Amino acid sequence: MSEEFEIKNKVAASGLINFDLTDLVPKGARKGIDLKDFLFMEMILKEKDFREKVAAINTEEYQDSYVYIYNSADAIVPLWAYFLITAKLTGVTKKIVFGNLENLETILMHDAINKHDFSVMEGKRVLVKGCSDKLIPENAYVELVEKIQPIVKSLMFGEACSNVPILKN
Repeated sequence: MSEEFEIKNKVAASGLINFDLTDLVPKGARKGIDLKDFLFMEMILKEKDFREKVAAINTEEYQDSYVYIYNSADAIVPLWAYFLITAKLTGVTKKIVFGNLENLETILMHDAINKHDFSVMEGKRVLVKGCSDKLIPENAYVELVEKIQPIVKSLMFGEACSNVPILKN
């Protein structure tokens, strides 16, 4: 093939760093624990019964998973109830949070962004991928910009063929 008909990848040659936030999503099962299942008639916390149900939790079911504790019942639950469940699962799970699955994902991405080494982006042009097959919390994009804005030469969002310029340093 002659030089004049050689196919060149202009995006690769541009020095542009393509960054996909899905690469930071922690791998592992997500499991929820609904406190209503620990309540008498799904309404009242009886301490003795609650403690027995917490003691009966099969911790193997939560091994190396990400757990969110929530309460779908219209019941007031004292804070120590969350302490008991957390204490039972600490050391078994990778992470335990209060809230729903969305809260869990937001916290996981927060942790992942804070732990990630972005030094490879220093002084570079960075394109943050816009489309993903995984749900990424919006807050992750906010935190990412906050983290990399001081170090990148320029930041764009979208795809190489269609991006939105965000900033130039």
